[in-house]
Amino acid sequence: MKAWITALLLLAAAPLASAADLTVSAASSLTESFREIATAYQKTHPGTRVDLNFAASGVLLQQIARGAPVDVLASADEATMDQAVKGGHVDPATRRVFARNALWVIVPPDSRLPLTSLRSLAQPDVTRVAIGNPDSVPVGRYARAALQSAALWTGVQRKAITTQNVRQSLDYVARGEVDAGFVYATDAQAMPGRVKRAFQVPISAGITYPLAVASHSRRANEAQRFVAFVQSAAGQAILRRHGFSSP
Repeated sequence: MKAWITALLLLAAAPLASAADLTVSAASSLTESFREIATAYQKTHPGTRVDLNFAASGVLLQQIARGAPVDVLASADEATMDQAVKGGHVDPATRRVFARNALWVIVPPDSRLPLTSLRSLAQPDVTRVAIGNPDSVPVGRYARAALQSAALWTGVQRKAITTQNVRQSLDYVARGEVDAGFVYATDAQAMPGRVKRAFQVPISAGITYPLAVASHSRRANEAQRFVAFVQSAAGQAILRRHGFSSP
C-alpha cells in the first residue's frame, strides 16, 4: 500500500508531458499554406502543437469578440484587423502584414462563356455568380468594391449566390453550380483542373494579409514566435508555394 501511495505522489509531482497548444485563427484562403506552416513550426519548436481554426475573417473576429481562446489572428484584409484593434481584441504592436494576394473570377473547367472582364458578368447568359458575403467575407468586400467602381454592382448583385467564405465560392464553381465566382488567386491554385481562371479583377489598393497576437492570449510569447516564423524565410517560402506574394 505504501509503495502504491508513493507512486501516486510521484505521478502527481511529475510535469505534464503533453504539448502546449497554440490556437491560430486564420482566414479560409490560408487553409493549405497555414497547415504546412503549422507543421513546419512544430518541427522547429518541439513541445508546441498548433491548433488551426479556419473561417471567414469576419466570423473569426466575432469568435474572438465572444471570448474564444485564440492566440493569433490572421485575416484576409486590413479592415477586419482594424476592427480587431479597435475592439481591443489583438495587440496592435504585434500586427504585421505577411502576404499579398490577387482577386480572380473563375469558371467551371468546361465553361464556354466568354468572360474576359467584369462587364462580361452582365451578359444574360451569366445567371449565377458566387460572391462571399460582403458583410463578413473580405473577398466579398473586394468583389463588391470592384463592381461598384465599374458601376456593375446592382446588376451582378441580382445574380449573386452569397457564400459564407471564399472556399464555399470555390466549391460552387468546381461543382458547376454557378457560372462564375470571385476567389483569390491562391484558392484557384488549390483546385487545379477543377476550376479555370477567367480574368483577374483589378484592386487599386491591393490585397494584403495581416496577423497579430490576440490580446487575451495565454501564450503571448509563443504566439509572437509563431508570428515571427510566418514572416521568416521558411514561412514566406511556404506562402509563395501556395501562390501568395511577399508583402
